[in-house]
Amino acid sequence: MRGEVSWAAIENAPSHTPILIAGPTASGKSALALECADRFGGTIINADALQVFENWRVLSARPDEADEARAKHVLYGHRPYDADYSVGAWLREVEPFLNTPERPIIVGGTGLYFNALTQGLAEIPATPPNIRVEADAIVADRGFEALIPEIDERTQSSIDLMNPMRVQRAWEVQRATGKGIRTWQDETPAPLLSLPNSVPILFDVEKDWLNARIAQRFEIMLDTGAMEEAQQNLENWDPTLLSNRAIGAPELIAHLQGQMTLDEAREAATIATRQFAKRQRTWFRSKMKDWLHFRPAAAAKQTRKKQFGL
Repeated sequence: MRGEVSWAAIENAPSHTPILIAGPTASGKSALALECADRFGGTIINADALQVFENWRVLSARPDEADEARAKHVLYGHRPYDADYSVGAWLREVEPFLNTPERPIIVGGTGLYFNALTQGLAEIPATPPNIRVEADAIVADRGFEALIPEIDERTQSSIDLMNPMRVQRAWEVQRATGKGIRTWQDETPAPLLSLPNSVPILFDVEKDWLNARIAQRFEIMLDTGAMEEAQQNLENWDPTLLSNRAIGAPELIAHLQGQMTLDEAREAATIATRQFAKRQRTWFRSKMKDWLHFRPAAAAKQTRKKQFGL
């Protein structure tokens, strides 16, 4: 573990050194990215798999117009609601920003994006549409757990088997190529960015502190247009689309369809967000041991000492 982060870690790095900011949902990553942009300049680059889509700005916690006016933001809301997207697509889109005069400030909660950026990505062929349809049908009929027995043991041991997206992706790769994801990963090319050539910051947060923020943030989302956003997505609602995996989307749609009360939708969305954040925290702590750790709850108490404050 590389220890705690400080402003000096950034100030002492060469001026173009990328800043990487990873952490669980609702932890305050975007605020830190903005503060870094204010202090050091640079372009804020999205590393969140759901914030790339156009249709859930509020519910995916994309930066608002005030944030976008404060600093340049890229790779946010640029993909249509019915588009596919992948780690490979993100890498191709982020690569040009690593070779410009402006400092890249890459921020998000999708750990696989950061791993691919700093450790390389296996060049797995795209999943044929018919196999995606087959996987979707199995999940709709029997749940994503039904896919697990058909995934090879090496891959099972290397992915989060509680994450439906990761499980389905592993099943699709094996079905399409005849090789498990773990085998493909063994053939990984060199990364676009090595970790020592960046300032990698990981939000290391306490569960109770984060859970309180999650509950508060969902209330704020409801107050700032999440329900109206759900209404706009209702006509074209398709739960199999990647964009519609935004946490809270299925619950709000269910409410609009008369399947849940608003209180039930609020509670279900909050629970789902907490479960997702728990998986993120576990994954980050396992995979990002060499990152600089930032503890926002502690930092907030030190704002008078001019350390990080959110």
